[in-house]
Amino acid sequence: MQPVLQREGGTLRGLHYQLPPHAEAKVVRCIRGAIYDVILDLRPASPTFRRFAAITLTSENRWMAYVPEGCAHGFQTLEDGTEVLYMISEFYQPDHARGVRWNDPAFNIPWPPGEKIQNERDRSYPDFRP
Repeated sequence: MQPVLQREGGTLRGLHYQLPPHAEAKVVRCIRGAIYDVILDLRPASPTFRRFAAITLTSENRWMAYVPEGCAHGFQTLEDGTEVLYMISEFYQPDHARGVRWNDPAFNIPWPPGEKIQNERDRSYPDFRP
């Protein structure tokens, strides 16, 4: 299980994934506040390759999202003090970690409006190339 993360409203994380043999599946739940959660299919053999699904997870609706291996995951917090809990099938392996930029034109993911608070790594991923 990944530690609980506390985020300021507008924080955007991701989109993250790990390459095989350390590809990871995740279960994500918002235990305080609310997030806009995005799962992006990066499995070339999948019929949904390069498509995404988005859902709002809140502490009130208690929904969870399952992120399969081979899919990138990201979220934007919708409230200050939001806490997110991850259950992850693999340990973090920095040499296998990869990411997709939140606004990559290859995917056209519609994120909630407002300021995007990001770390440098998430801001600097290159354009996606299959």
